[in-house]
Amino acid sequence: MQRIPEPELMDEPEQALAYAHADFSEPHNHFINLIRERFGNVLSGTVLDLGCGPGDICRRFVTAFPQCHVHGIDGSSAMLELGRTDTATHKLGNRIDYFLGYLPEADLPLKNYDILVSNSLLHHLKDPATLWKSIRDYSRPGSIVFIMDLLRPENRNKAEYLLREYADNEPEILRKDFFNSLLAAYRPEEVRPQLNQYGLESLHIEIVSDRHFIVYGTL
Repeated sequence: MQRIPEPELMDEPEQALAYAHADFSEPHNHFINLIRERFGNVLSGTVLDLGCGPGDICRRFVTAFPQCHVHGIDGSSAMLELGRTDTATHKLGNRIDYFLGYLPEADLPLKNYDILVSNSLLHHLKDPATLWKSIRDYSRPGSIVFIMDLLRPENRNKAEYLLREYADNEPEILRKDFFNSLLAAYRPEEVRPQLNQYGLESLHIEIVSDRHFIVYGTL
């Protein structure tokens, strides 16, 4: 099945609110557990969350790794507003900062980061180079990289099965977004040449569920 791109930003308030209120605890906990499995229980330094959305991964990250501070960046002001509210509610304002910006030329307070993460950003991008150039430009030798994204199904029937399996009880706006995201997702054999093009050959690619793959490693 060929990839079908989707809009890059979820900037409508109702769309952002539906996303923020959805229960992503299973995949987001999986995200944190996969990082632990590959890099250990003790991580420290400043983390850049690329495409942080409403901040759920940011909050889970600083909770799991108390020695980390997270900078979350997103191009959606509606998402960031929800993230700041969530951070204030959980009294984590001294651990998480949010920045509105568009990759890869965003204005961030640090030139390089100790850890770079991203969850479900790649499939939203019109040009995948946006993510990989950002990883290259905001990292340094020794930086940890961990990316998780959706895996495009082999065919439309499998996409419809995944929609029923994981979003059957979600609001229609989220069901539509999830289905479109599955169709817009990449496959590992498409990602490997992207990594090679931007000098990220050392990163590993691994399928970790029926709908996710990860890209990870130390630069």
